[in-house]
Amino acid sequence: MDVPTDAALLRIYIGENDSFEDQPLADALVLKAREMGLAGATALRGIRGYGEPAHARSAELLLSRDLPILIEVVDSVAKVEAYHEAVRPMVRSGLVTLENIRVLHYGTAKSG
Repeated sequence: MDVPTDAALLRIYIGENDSFEDQPLADALVLKAREMGLAGATALRGIRGYGEPAHARSAELLLSRDLPILIEVVDSVAKVEAYHEAVRPMVRSGLVTLENIRVLHYGTAKSG
């Protein structure tokens, strides 16, 4: 898969307890990126976070077990924008950011 040098990075900040159609929202977002053929999507679990009151978390308050999750998606601007439109109804609360990036390397070395 080719990723253009000039690409986009979409970040979606959600909570670990967020869900969509009876599955964890993080799983649903990554699976949707794969279904749409995006170059890459990663879900990262945070150890501590602060933000919207419904998503304020602390490692000391693990009783809620609702730690922050960050989904990062990279591909061309057009593909990332299409993905965002597709997942917009899935993300009911949280923060979504979009930035232009320059891809320096993508893929693995070919043996030969």
